[in-house]
Amino acid sequence: MTQLEATPEPVTAKLGRKRDLTRDPEILDATLDVLAETGYDGMTVDMVAARAKAGKATVYRRWASKSELVIDAVACMKTADIDFDALPDTGTLRGDLVAMIKPHSIEEGAKKLQVMAGLVSMLSKHPELVDAVRDAVTEPRVRVNRIFLRRAIERGEIPADVDVDLIAQVGGAMATHRTLILRKTVDRAFILSIIDGVILPACGIRPTP
Repeated sequence: MTQLEATPEPVTAKLGRKRDLTRDPEILDATLDVLAETGYDGMTVDMVAARAKAGKATVYRRWASKSELVIDAVACMKTADIDFDALPDTGTLRGDLVAMIKPHSIEEGAKKLQVMAGLVSMLSKHPELVDAVRDAVTEPRVRVNRIFLRRAIERGEIPADVDVDLIAQVGGAMATHRTLILRKTVDRAFILSIIDGVILPACGIRPTP
């Protein structure tokens, strides 16, 4: 273990700070993979370099500490997330929610949850990063749900007094519990069960058999 990893390092970087991420996609992707597998405490910069097939000197030269590397990797994951200018608009709340269920989005969601689990020990030591990590990992999908719910209110599909913020978080919270606590897969059938059995009834919609 290097001296860099043997001593706690202060977190001076902020999530999302500007850096030319396009130069090092393999290193940043490898960081997320190792983080999801080992957690922050078990992860080393050497592991990331080996996974990315990069020289250790290359990684150490560009990131002064493990925490900075992780922060930039999470920031990169955020930038590659949802295209809010191309969200589906099917005319119904259920149609919009179902249209977001795609194999790639399910895989990305599962990876994000594993990354979030890997970040737990880091966040316990640096609580000032909690909001930033939330914005990168869970907030994008919650924001999509808010958009869909407000559309449904505007077209009169659901009551105006529906608790948009609460309902927008339900699906993600249940997916997190299923993945991290129950150790079960979040698949299309599970997501549909949440839409039809929880979200729509909470909005006053009786699903069509």
